[in-house]
Amino acid sequence: MLKGMRVGSNDLDRSRRFYDATFEALGVSAGFQPEGASIVMYALPGGQNFLFGTPRDQAAAVPANGATIVFAAPSAEAVSAWHAAGMAQGGQDEGQPEAKPQAGGAFGAYMRDPDGNKLCVYHGI
Repeated sequence: MLKGMRVGSNDLDRSRRFYDATFEALGVSAGFQPEGASIVMYALPGGQNFLFGTPRDQAAAVPANGATIVFAAPSAEAVSAWHAAGMAQGGQDEGQPEAKPQAGGAFGAYMRDPDGNKLCVYHGI
């Protein structure tokens, strides 16, 4: 069973602004950064965790090729709010909020975070 997901970040402050804003749109509390740690953690509904941080090998963080991280939204309105919050914090649009035929008509949106990680959120799947 999946317990958590971690992505790399080249700028913790920028990433924190992005993820605090997008997760707030989904009803998730602001991230927690343990003292002295270079990671920020979010407790997601259902007990899973999402984390971002600087790579442990000190190399630049790069997005995974072909990977998309999928989050659930409580409503279509939350999908739209998530997308708008991400765009306002430097996200890159990868698919406007709308019914997605590839997901059986569920309402979803796609974007990349400021480090290029591909994200999406869906309501109704």
